[in-house]
Amino acid sequence: MTLTTAVTGERSAEDVLAWSRSLIEPALRRAVDTLPPLMRRGAGYHLGWWDQDGGAIRANPGKSIRPALVLLSALTVGGTAEAAVPAAVAVELVHNFSLVHDDVMDRDPVRRHRPTAWTVFGTSDAILFGDAMLALASRVLADGGGATASIAVGWLNDSVLALCDGQSADLAFEQRTSVRLDECLAMVAGKTGALLGGSCALGALAGGADEARVSALRRFGDHIGLAFQLVDDLLGIWGAPEVTGKSAGNDLRNRKKSLPVAAALAADTAQSRELAAYYARPEPIEAHELDHMRHLVEAAGGRRWTQREAGRQVASAVECLESAACEPEAARQLLDLANLITRRRH
Repeated sequence: MTLTTAVTGERSAEDVLAWSRSLIEPALRRAVDTLPPLMRRGAGYHLGWWDQDGGAIRANPGKSIRPALVLLSALTVGGTAEAAVPAAVAVELVHNFSLVHDDVMDRDPVRRHRPTAWTVFGTSDAILFGDAMLALASRVLADGGGATASIAVGWLNDSVLALCDGQSADLAFEQRTSVRLDECLAMVAGKTGALLGGSCALGALAGGADEARVSALRRFGDHIGLAFQLVDDLLGIWGAPEVTGKSAGNDLRNRKKSLPVAAALAADTAQSRELAAYYARPEPIEAHELDHMRHLVEAAGGRRWTQREAGRQVASAVECLESAACEPEAARQLLDLANLITRRRH
């Protein structure tokens, strides 16, 4: 597919994701190849390109949602995908930096259906792999961002700071006996929404959009980011490992104050109070207790609230997109992509 025909016609959101991956992967590989050898090996392992010994494989590289948002945002405002490739590569590197570090902090053993980097290379090296990808992201954008490179790098770093703040809050919530629902939503806005909103803003900037359209697309991404995390939190409790590529029940086992849990605890029902007792006790959560905890979250309304809130966030995103688009077909595919990532199986 050429860049000018890749998103024309009745293509599905899955087709658009495949187009995005095919467009950014050569540039992403070139960037990763510039890393020091150990950093290169660890980043390539995490990205699914090779095994722990450096042998070439084709493992699951992830959906590349954020790069697709960058490219489609550029097209939606009348720009070209070519101009947005450096930004797309940069946000994919930032996203994967955050995943490597998340896995270390959460002690998750599986990512994308294979052992996480820290379980293969050790915690210290995995942290360095993430650090290297983060530094590389800024360099890619600074070198390839053109006349707006300095603005773009600043925006990218703002997204990283918001992401780190959100992750810090998420970790802090695990040590607290109670967390308000509004606090959880603010945490998610940083941890997840900021990079998706930043991806859309960077794409619009690369596409030559004016300030109003950049702002509208940023808000579109912010809302989609919240909806994405709401669905991801549902999957963290009810998702099947063969679908999610993650260990089942880890969020409950780790006593994460995910959004369904926060909504359930806020309901102040008998089920809420029983769930709160599980979260407050010092003993570890055992595997045989997870099904009952899932039941308590659902019975207290946490699942229903989360599903409805995800729908509200998507509706708000649509309003923002309608005010920003000047290329209807690209905007339609941007919305199709948003619907795909917020309607995953749960």
